[in-house]
Amino acid sequence: MDKHICILEDDPGIREILEILLSEEGYHVEGYSTVHDFFSKKNSAPDLFILDVMLPDGNGMKVCNLLKSDPATKATPIMMMSAHADLPQMTSGCKAEEFVVKPFDIHVLLRKISRQINSGPGT
Repeated sequence: MDKHICILEDDPGIREILEILLSEEGYHVEGYSTVHDFFSKKNSAPDLFILDVMLPDGNGMKVCNLLKSDPATKATPIMMMSAHADLPQMTSGCKAEEFVVKPFDIHVLLRKISRQINSGPGT
């Protein structure tokens, strides 16, 4: 499949489950727990970003807006996830292509990921 997904999620259980699940689906996955690590270690523009909203050192919606304002990543689809923010707050806070409320159904999440990856800039 050779599609690359970058996850910014501070909850280690959710991040690890996503990394394992998406790796088993054939995706190359990079996971980060902080905004600092995300920006300092992220290697290249992936096919999809999955960002949590509430992070220990920042806000995923601000990260989304930074990615959408960067010419290198502005066309890359972004999926926002949150257990705390409501959908209208998330949709007005950033220009992500997809929004997921935690807890999420794994099958629904995989369909949304597939849809975004297959409609992204590299396809």
